Amino acid sequence: MLQSSADPADIAACRTLLCNGSRSFYAASLLLPRRVRDPATALYAFCREADDAIDLGDDPAAALANLYNRLDAAYEGEPYPSSVDRAFAATVADFDVPKTLPAALIEGLAWDSQGRRYETLADLLDYAARVAGSVGVMMAVLMGVRDHETLARASDLGLAMQLTNIARDVGEDARAGRLFLPQIWLREAGIDETAFIAAPQFSPEIGGLVEKLLDESMRLYDRAASGITRLPLDCRVGIHAARKIYAAIGHEIAASGYDSLNSRAHVGGMRKLWLAASAAGAAFRPVRSNDAGALAANLFLINAAALNPETTSSPFIKLLDLFERLERVQRGAAGEADGRLA
Repeated sequence: MLQSSADPADIAACRTLLCNGSRSFYAASLLLPRRVRDPATALYAFCREADDAIDLGDDPAAALANLYNRLDAAYEGEPYPSSVDRAFAATVADFDVPKTLPAALIEGLAWDSQGRRYETLADLLDYAARVAGSVGVMMAVLMGVRDHETLARASDLGLAMQLTNIARDVGEDARAGRLFLPQIWLREAGIDETAFIAAPQFSPEIGGLVEKLLDESMRLYDRAASGITRLPLDCRVGIHAARKIYAAIGHEIAASGYDSLNSRAHVGGMRKLWLAASAAGAAFRPVRSNDAGALAANLFLINAAALNPETTSSPFIKLLDLFERLERVQRGAAGEADGRLA
């Protein structure tokens, strides 16, 4: 089983960063086995710094160029001299994380810096796939799971979490001049986008769009559930906890009447503990596969990370493949015999 070669001091620095800036992830990560928790901490720390560099910096274009340089350096085995970059470089090398995945996240951050708007839900999902679906797939890779079905469910979970974030931050984003709600929804609800950005105010119409977005996130949380039961046993509780904690943010928004302009929903520490405890039971409860396939937005991520059984080096997979080929040969021979008898 793969282990991280990152310096423990670098991992500790990454953990401190996340403890202060990504508390929901930090709480859920405590339930992951250390073999996954440490590399996941490095991965999330890099993502956190990337997001902050674009979101909080004075020069997004320069920050974006620097991020691509940091990514290239990490994959070349010559990371920038920082704890986060060194731990990230060790992680992507140790676990063979395809470069497509973190590059997709940076592309999504580039869209942020451009102030993109999203015409349809499908367009918004393309964005969410980059900034969050990519992280879900990377997490599955760290757990050693690279089959198409499980990666599809992992990316669903990433999208669900991102839609929850968007629903929670409608007011905060609008005050910063950002808007992620699909434009076609705004027009259908009779909301003037320019006027809303100029003076963000809660209204029943805005609440209806937040509710609509959360309904989509809940559908994706449901899709993701069957994938968690396909993860290694010691990883399921932590991922179920993350799923439950983020879904609970959506429940808090609903409880406020879908008003995410006048308050920002959060889940308190005690409730997080309760949700984490309830995740232990859910992690081992059978969930029937939904056979939902992959969302179009996530396919490029899944295809980048999924192992092809024809080329994998796993002896077990090769043995199964051999048996399958022998069975096809036998069926073919039997068919030829039947033809001769006829």
